[in-house]
Amino acid sequence: MNFPEKYLDLFQPETKAFLFLATVNANGTPQLSPVWFNTDGKHILINTNEGRLKDKNMKERPNQISMVIQDPNDPYRYLGIKGKVVSSTTEGADEHINKLSIQYDNEPWKYREGQKRIIFKIEPTRFDEH
Repeated sequence: MNFPEKYLDLFQPETKAFLFLATVNANGTPQLSPVWFNTDGKHILINTNEGRLKDKNMKERPNQISMVIQDPNDPYRYLGIKGKVVSSTTEGADEHINKLSIQYDNEPWKYREGQKRIIFKIEPTRFDEH
């Protein structure tokens, strides 16, 4: 599924748009996190620390993912996305979070002792354009 053309600007690194990631907790309640993200052109890539709630939720309920990317220049313009996790890996995750840190904060990632980063690859299954 291709990203909607009129929202491609939100996926560009220079836009620095945040993605609001919604996962489902074990008790069925929603869990929401604003996150840095990028894309490989087909999937949305999310990087988190293993052991966080969103990490557990995406592993346990990979088909129950919702996201919103809000235009930082126009809060009334956003793209809603439903998706499913198609893979996750720790390989290259430190390099990936460093790339995102430079993109969003203009500086290298500050490693925190004990963290083990993981990349989730999410395939969009539906877009809701707003």
